[in-house]
Amino acid sequence: MSESSPPKHGLAEALGIPRALFWAFVGQLLFMVGDGVEAGYLDTYMLHHGHTQGFVNEMFTFYGITVMIAAWFSGPLSDLMGPKKVMWLGLILWTILEVGFLSLGLGPNSGPMILLFYTLRGFAYPLFAYGFLVWIAAATPTAMLGSAAGWFWFSFSAGLPTLGSQFARFAIPQIGELRTFWCSLGLVIIGGLVALLFTHEPTGKKRLLPDHVPTKDIFFGSMSIMWREPKTLIAGIVRVIDTSSEYAFLAIMPAFFVDHLGFSLGQWLNLLSLIFLSNILFNLVSGMVADSLGHRLVVSVFGGIGGFIAIPLFYYVPLWFPGNFWAVAAAGIFYGATVAAFVPLSGLMPQICPREKAAALSILGLGAGASTWVGPAVVAGCEAVFGPGMQYVIWTFAVIYLASAGMTMALTISPEARRYSEEAAARGESAPVVGH
Repeated sequence: MSESSPPKHGLAEALGIPRALFWAFVGQLLFMVGDGVEAGYLDTYMLHHGHTQGFVNEMFTFYGITVMIAAWFSGPLSDLMGPKKVMWLGLILWTILEVGFLSLGLGPNSGPMILLFYTLRGFAYPLFAYGFLVWIAAATPTAMLGSAAGWFWFSFSAGLPTLGSQFARFAIPQIGELRTFWCSLGLVIIGGLVALLFTHEPTGKKRLLPDHVPTKDIFFGSMSIMWREPKTLIAGIVRVIDTSSEYAFLAIMPAFFVDHLGFSLGQWLNLLSLIFLSNILFNLVSGMVADSLGHRLVVSVFGGIGGFIAIPLFYYVPLWFPGNFWAVAAAGIFYGATVAAFVPLSGLMPQICPREKAAALSILGLGAGASTWVGPAVVAGCEAVFGPGMQYVIWTFAVIYLASAGMTMALTISPEARRYSEEAAARGESAPVVGH
């Protein structure tokens, strides 16, 4: 593809951030910090207030399902209403449902209300976050899509769970657990308003598809695109694979390191922080590198093949070097970087389907949501087939990541899509016109 470099107008563009969306990135970061405040202690808060582990698991399962549904809906709703209105909808829903969750659920410690409002709140943040991702794809020059996607995932994961959990760590000793939850509501509102009131880029304000396209076709198209353009289905599967191991490891690795290897809980938490820090930083690096080396290459080689190497290392290094924290940390940092190497998928997908960018990205959102339960399901499946044993889980994930490398190489840009994007660029459009 002929990708001329976009003009540089300042520091934002030099860093790979579309200048017109700068405040939206800032707001997204604050929004996700607020959303991530609960990540580090909601489960223990529930257990300490008389709820069973089974109830907590059920609550997170239902939440994951609504997150997955909303991640998909963000695409067709952006086509129908415009990404900015979808973000407004996500902010308003999060605010209302969080008030219900805190005042009617956690406050009086009502199990049914906690389950109801937390499940419903799962619809909120994906509309805000993935609506913004569609906005980025619709308003960003093709040559900047990789770095812009990297900044999106940087702001997303820096807030949830990293900075959000750190905020809770400092706030809880000062004001208590329940008031810290209320602070998260304030952060979300501030972040949402910064993103939406200070950002005036025109593309996101309008419906992305022509008025003559019926609503039912928009929603059906966001599903039918998987068989009309099978590459979107492949990309969706690769996106599921990307973070599936993360969710599996969060469930099984604490016991492995603390109970089996003898690491202290503090050491495990420090290791987890380093992994997430690596992931956040390489979200940026992989997006920027992809704009130079190519999106498929970065995802396939550094993500798929890198994961095939990093996942076994993360398991075997602490066995080879007992008690050596920094050896394990190096393996963990490498693993976090390989997970981040899948970020360029968000820049590649709009190039594969330049006419239906929101629909294509909605499949990535669906994959991101699905990974929350696919990872633990792989663990359960390994135990059912092979019996207990961490090594089976590790090598199953390694092979899955290797398979993702092969699948990624099939994600080529067709001559028609390439020509469509080049013609749009020649007309001076910052992004291809979205339409059927």
